[in-house]
Amino acid sequence: MTEPSYLAAVRESYDTVAADYAEYVPAPDDLDPISRAMLSAFVELVWTADRGDVADLGCGPGKVTAYLAEIGVSAFGIDVSPKMIGLAREAHPDLRFTVGSMTALDIDDNELGGILAYYSIHHTPPELLPVVFAEFQRTLAPGGHLMVVGRVGNGEHRHVKNAYGDHPAFFDSYLLPADRIAELLDRAGLVVTTRLVQEPAEEGKRAIASLLAHKPEPLRS
Repeated sequence: MTEPSYLAAVRESYDTVAADYAEYVPAPDDLDPISRAMLSAFVELVWTADRGDVADLGCGPGKVTAYLAEIGVSAFGIDVSPKMIGLAREAHPDLRFTVGSMTALDIDDNELGGILAYYSIHHTPPELLPVVFAEFQRTLAPGGHLMVVGRVGNGEHRHVKNAYGDHPAFFDSYLLPADRIAELLDRAGLVVTTRLVQEPAEEGKRAIASLLAHKPEPLRS
């Protein structure tokens, strides 16, 4: 598959802001109680199902990947930005981090016990989300679990020119409704079991949606 054109802008932008982004993004222990609880629920689902490793897609500097590993989850990270992957490897040399894209994962069919997409799908144009979610469905093992977290809205499209320390950036952000994300996951063959929307804690912030889903087991005859 030819790489979608938007990925070049995302890669270049996050390579530019990587160091400041790593300082800005909180570690899971510093998240609000509800966000921590949802992440814990995902971890318990993955542990219980025991279908394989967890891929942290759009892992950035690896803080969430490291958190998963520290509590006993076999996890690795993938990010489109080589600079982000470099920071993740430097901070967590004992973990596996690779450069890659959610649109074409270098992962076998039915290989993963879990996928975490933590604030990482919002740069994907909505018309390409079915491609991303099809990759989630393809690589998850039957009975494997998925968690998607991100800011949501009413379909707003924002073009970013500066980010994280006022660095030049060239990416777009798409704020879809949580129901639309759930619908696209369902169409990809993933069963959404939990949908939580946290209203903004501060004026000017966006609501946060956390969705849990799984790849169903094949029907037995």
